[in-house]
Amino acid sequence: MADKNLNDLFLDTLKDIYYAEKQIYKALPKMAKAANSEDLRAAFEKHHTETEGQIERLEQIFESLGKAARGKKCDAIEGILDEGKEIMEEYEGAPALDAGLLAAAQAVEHYEISRYGTLKTWAATLGHKDAVKLLDETLSEEKKTDSDLTKLAASVVNAEAA
Repeated sequence: MADKNLNDLFLDTLKDIYYAEKQIYKALPKMAKAANSEDLRAAFEKHHTETEGQIERLEQIFESLGKAARGKKCDAIEGILDEGKEIMEEYEGAPALDAGLLAAAQAVEHYEISRYGTLKTWAATLGHKDAVKLLDETLSEEKKTDSDLTKLAASVVNAEAA
């Protein structure tokens, strides 16, 4: 264990977010289907398409490192997505469903922002210039999605839930 270094940690965390993105990709259509608001549904559908590109970028990073693109079970994303499923079940048909879905989606975004920010910093430290660019592109998308969700919550979803 003493011989583990930042490169090992970078690769493990890359596997973690790769697994997470694959799980998010599967969850987004279910969230879109459950949403009452057309705007929220459209946001989930848009992010589903973006997530596909994010998975492809991660695969490019693995390839640039000479590693197979493999995920490593991420308990954190499993828990966050389980909370989203619970909201879908407990609030089905309720006015607060969309507010709950949106909050669950933002929890996912905040996790992703944290992971991608860390990975980008580590990639820079390790000299993985191509990875830095790819991670930065995804980080920017995640921040924009979070911002868009905040605007949607403030302008429509929370008021309808009240």
